[in-house]
Amino acid sequence: MAVEVVMPKLGMAMKEGTVSVWNKTVGDAVGKGEPIASVSSEKIEIDVESPAEGTVLQIAVPEGEGVPPGTVICYIGNPGENIASVTKVQETKYEKEASASVQLEQTEPKKQARTARDRIKISPVARKMAEAGGLDIESIQGTGPGGRITKEDVQEALKHARSAQVNEVTKPEQTSVETVEESQQIPVTGIRKVIAERMYDSLQKSAQLTINMKVDVSNLIALQKQTMETVQSRYDNKLTVTDFIARAVVLSLKQHEQMNSAYIENKIHLYKQVHLGMAVALERGLVVPVIRNADQSTLIDLSKSIKKLAKKAREGQLSQDEMQGSTFTISNLGAYGVDHFTPVLNPPEAGILGVGAVYDSPEFVGETIEKRSILPLSLTFDHRILDGAPAAAFLQTVKKFLEDPITMLF
Repeated sequence: MAVEVVMPKLGMAMKEGTVSVWNKTVGDAVGKGEPIASVSSEKIEIDVESPAEGTVLQIAVPEGEGVPPGTVICYIGNPGENIASVTKVQETKYEKEASASVQLEQTEPKKQARTARDRIKISPVARKMAEAGGLDIESIQGTGPGGRITKEDVQEALKHARSAQVNEVTKPEQTSVETVEESQQIPVTGIRKVIAERMYDSLQKSAQLTINMKVDVSNLIALQKQTMETVQSRYDNKLTVTDFIARAVVLSLKQHEQMNSAYIENKIHLYKQVHLGMAVALERGLVVPVIRNADQSTLIDLSKSIKKLAKKAREGQLSQDEMQGSTFTISNLGAYGVDHFTPVLNPPEAGILGVGAVYDSPEFVGETIEKRSILPLSLTFDHRILDGAPAAAFLQTVKKFLEDPITMLF
């Protein structure tokens, strides 16, 4: 008997999930536990594994379409096994709706029946494609049951629209012909859509300013190397430069409350606890797991929490609760060789610290020049909450902790 594969519920607040990519097509053989598709909610994207060994008999939900949790997205079974067609069930539903629509049209003018957009019969996939292509669905002639607009109708309309664009740019008075190249259209969904909306909203609704500072982390790196074996043997852990930066930020936030705050409905909310967000770059987008009550953690505890949440993020195992409630965020692009950059605030937070790559530089130490390890930091803050001087003071405190790392061990 065919096995149903359903849209998983990715968090208690999830209302809809989207199939991002199908790794298999109808007729492909799959093994139990083999990833067959990637699905996403607003903040999480995970691989869906096959619950049984067999063959993909039917894909019920195409790529880019959103459905509620628990909806069957495909069937796995034996080759040639007969299953009830989800598509056919849906078509039967639409045929009934179309029949009722035809009866209505017999008593009312056709133009009147088309006045309301919600009376236009169109499949969910076709509607999304039309919206992405900037098409007015009222101008599309449906060829489905009862005049229902199908995916194929939208594809045909898009072809005509592109042809019209090419004809428009080719004018008689031109001496050369402009070429309008076709491009692949990728629907913005899941994590990418959330990032796009939040970052645009962040820049539109806050007064962001970025200041930069260089930190000499030569002593920090030396301390890291000196304590490496002890930390590994006693705590089964490895302290990284990122761990020390996180610790320095947490300690500095306790001294500069304005930076550990948020601008909400024309009020500044000062937080007593530090909930530290650590941005993690994934293949399909950026997520920010949150270390709650980071101010109550030791350096070792903080280090373990960072690694644990980063691992869960890369495996797509973060819960909604683990990505909410941060009061300050750290974004590290040092691994990509980036020096200074301008991080965008994670609203409604007052600040975000951008961390660049450590580099060697000749620096004066007293009267002599030595090779020192320099760490570039970029602090973006909301000027509605605090001014440049207190923001710079916070960054100086971070610098002080990093240049005197022994103070962070206690």
